[in-house]
Amino acid sequence: MGRKTRYLPDDTHLVEVTCRVIQRRFLLRPSPWLKAMIVGTLARFQERHGMRICGLIYLSNHCHLLLRPETVEQLAGFMRDVNSKIAREAGRLHDWREKLWGRRYTDVVTSHEPEAQVDRLRYLLEQGCKEGLVASPRHWPGASSTRALLSGERIEGLWIDRTEQYRAGERGEPNADALFTSVHQLELSPLPCWDELAPPQRQAKIRAMVREIERQTEGVEVLGKKAICEQDPHDRPASHPRRTPAPRFHAVAPQVRRALEIGYHLMRIAYRQAFEDWRAGKMAKFPAGCFAPGRFVPLRR
Repeated sequence: MGRKTRYLPDDTHLVEVTCRVIQRRFLLRPSPWLKAMIVGTLARFQERHGMRICGLIYLSNHCHLLLRPETVEQLAGFMRDVNSKIAREAGRLHDWREKLWGRRYTDVVTSHEPEAQVDRLRYLLEQGCKEGLVASPRHWPGASSTRALLSGERIEGLWIDRTEQYRAGERGEPNADALFTSVHQLELSPLPCWDELAPPQRQAKIRAMVREIERQTEGVEVLGKKAICEQDPHDRPASHPRRTPAPRFHAVAPQVRRALEIGYHLMRIAYRQAFEDWRAGKMAKFPAGCFAPGRFVPLRR
């Protein structure tokens, strides 16, 4: 089966992005250094691509991001750069020479409904708790936006310019990591449905969600931060979880989901016709919201 066509109905939607490590290995196992590198990478490419980030969590073998891209090209460029940098740094850290990600990222558009958007944020906050790893979203030792969402502060991370480091080494100059490391701040954006709320109101809603998640984990035995950080990064879970295909859209009302599905299928029809014209050398008009051939946006410098 072919890949689904990337599609963004308009700029008011929230997109949930999921990336999974190859063979479910723990190559993203939390550590202070890797946590700082992940946050710094997201912050660096947030600056370059202008991406709005609503939430993030990087578990040992997969990650979830809530993004507000303006175009599918912006989303693709941002995820390409972020995943490439994280893969190289995690591979360097754990002596992993193969590819890190099992497949390209999965992106699911969330409707404009406040209930649907809040549900995806809650799902992100539950990561690590619903698997029995930690008792609270605040306790995850890896890269996570929970504490920043609760306090409203920015998250700081590190960026190492490997290109300049390599060039310095070629010139015979000192090239220790510290000489090419810079600090970057990650800024979090609110959910689209919370744009009109003041920061204290948003933080109060998130605190209520976190408390509810913590109540659900009361009395449940969890793996704990120490055991999580001591896992072998080349290892993988003993059990194989039941996987279901990701939906094309997240929506609450059936009529909203149906409207999004119809819009997607109409776009696909127009896309196929435009693609045939483009391949034949004719003037092609690709529909709005799709990723058309040759329309990739270059990096912002």
